[in-house]
Amino acid sequence: MDFLTEFKSRGFFHQATDEATLTKQFNDKKLTVYIGFDCTADSLHVGSLMQIMVIRLLQKHGHQPIILLGGGTTKIGDPSGRDETRRLLDDNGINNNLKGIEAVFKQFIDFDCPNTGAKIVNNNDWLSGLNYIDFLRQVGPHFSINRMLTFDSVKLRLEREQTLSFLEFNYMILQAYDFVKLAEQHNCTLQIGGSDQWGNIVNGIELARRLGKNKELYGLTTPLITTSSGAKMGKTASGAIWLTADKLSPYDYYQFWRNTEDADVIRFIKYFTELDNDKIDELSKLQGQQINETKKILAYEATKLCHGADEAKRSAEAATKMFEQGSISANLPTYEVNKDILQQGIPAYKLFADSGLCTTGGEAKRIIKGGGGKINDNKIADAFDNIDTSHLVDDIIKLSAGKKKHILVKAI
Repeated sequence: MDFLTEFKSRGFFHQATDEATLTKQFNDKKLTVYIGFDCTADSLHVGSLMQIMVIRLLQKHGHQPIILLGGGTTKIGDPSGRDETRRLLDDNGINNNLKGIEAVFKQFIDFDCPNTGAKIVNNNDWLSGLNYIDFLRQVGPHFSINRMLTFDSVKLRLEREQTLSFLEFNYMILQAYDFVKLAEQHNCTLQIGGSDQWGNIVNGIELARRLGKNKELYGLTTPLITTSSGAKMGKTASGAIWLTADKLSPYDYYQFWRNTEDADVIRFIKYFTELDNDKIDELSKLQGQQINETKKILAYEATKLCHGADEAKRSAEAATKMFEQGSISANLPTYEVNKDILQQGIPAYKLFADSGLCTTGGEAKRIIKGGGGKINDNKIADAFDNIDTSHLVDDIIKLSAGKKKHILVKAI
């Protein structure tokens, strides 16, 4: 199976420029392809996972990916899909985020293969040294304000009567320029991005042509993902589903996939695992309670890719013990608290928040008031009840927020 055929079979395909020629390009030679990521946080979450899986697929088929990190464009902020301006970061913040994102890619991507090893490139390398007047004279004449106002990233913001700063308005120009520079410096001929990046990708292709660059460039986009209930992929009530263990434990990552809606499970197996099509076809025939077994496979395979087989196995075992055998598992997330502090007593809502079981004290109070807060599987009557050393069982306290979120508080 060639790259584009498998790309389509897994549901990654949304739109392409000159699809027929691009198909021939993929079949005839090794391509250098780039996907861009801005450095707005010190990690990536599940919302970026489809692009990571596409990078892995490119390598599988013998093509070389470039991971473009937006050390420069992060200073501007991509307005796509947003109603407000991103918070501007200073150079130290961006560089810190860049290092964290690089670490995420090293969990998933091969950088060492001589033929398909990924390259990480920072667009700050060329954007930071631009002379503003020279850049405007070189690039500005090739962009029509009339046309720029028709792109969704601009049009939707204006239709909602939300402010779009001149700073953000420049983003699409800089992204187009990125494609031109990568074509010049790395012989990159294809950009892949989410469907919301279509206008920016086309701008880059057209800019190269108008600047007289002797190179045919192409664009390919993936669909934006929502769950069957309409929720944005990668976001939950308790926060983002991060791809690093310091922000989200492997167990909680496993549980996120285990709790996938029935209608989404086969689609997500195609997107976020590397099971072959025959196995996926077999799983798609399961119905009723058997879908739970499919969810376990999705959770295990997705966690294995992100955190490794050992963590995936531990998480699966912990979930089985918790939900199918009713016992406490040592593989649950753990929060350590000084025994002297616990001796004095900690209000339940505060310990729920401090441990990370709930994102805020307010959320903890609501869960406990609604009857979803438990200590050692016993319901907590009041959010202000103290939890202390009397609740320890072998120096461990099990806290639960609802049926599916648990943490072990360990006295030290």
